[in-house]
Amino acid sequence: MRDVFDALAEPARRAILDELRVRDGRVVGELVERLGLSQTSVSKHLKVLRNAGLVTTLVEGQQRRYLLRPEGMREVEDWLAPHRAFWERRFDDLADHLDRTYPEEGP
Repeated sequence: MRDVFDALAEPARRAILDELRVRDGRVVGELVERLGLSQTSVSKHLKVLRNAGLVTTLVEGQQRRYLLRPEGMREVEDWLAPHRAFWERRFDDLADHLDRTYPEEGP
């Protein structure tokens, strides 16, 4: 799991993932153009993302298309789930408190 969090810690890698979320199957040149980074930089970031299991490649002739691996984010989702549940309970408790405190005010 540390590899995934290390990969996500870098803003440029998150930007690459965002670009692939918008349109999966981009080639390095498209990412370079969209992000304004060098080809070397994008390639290095893609290697980290690939090693962390967040992206995969599809080889088409001499080009590689990069695709998101949603299952790569499963570790993050599994880690976040109990934290999300905690905060949802806290917000529900706050809503209940506000409803009891200000019962005459509605939406």
